[in-house]
Amino acid sequence: MASDQLIAQLAASGQIATQYVDEQGVPSLDLNVNPNGSMLAIEGITSPDGRVLGKMGHTERYSAGTFKNVPGNPYQPLFAGGVAYFA
Repeated sequence: MASDQLIAQLAASGQIATQYVDEQGVPSLDLNVNPNGSMLAIEGITSPDGRVLGKMGHTERYSAGTFKNVPGNPYQPLFAGGVAYFA
């Protein structure tokens, strides 16, 4: 939850890092793809300087059988990508 002003500020400053999208890649408020009903379909934001990422989804909890209610491939190598970038 955030005020409309804060959401507009995040969007204007490019701090919306990830969004829940439909099969066409369009941000969606549909609960089938946006399970939290987040405003503007926001899933992740960054700090103003881009050095800190906050995500709503729990990528760190990936393990076999964890996402039984989520169709498709839940593999998200977010942390491996971050390590590779800085290595």
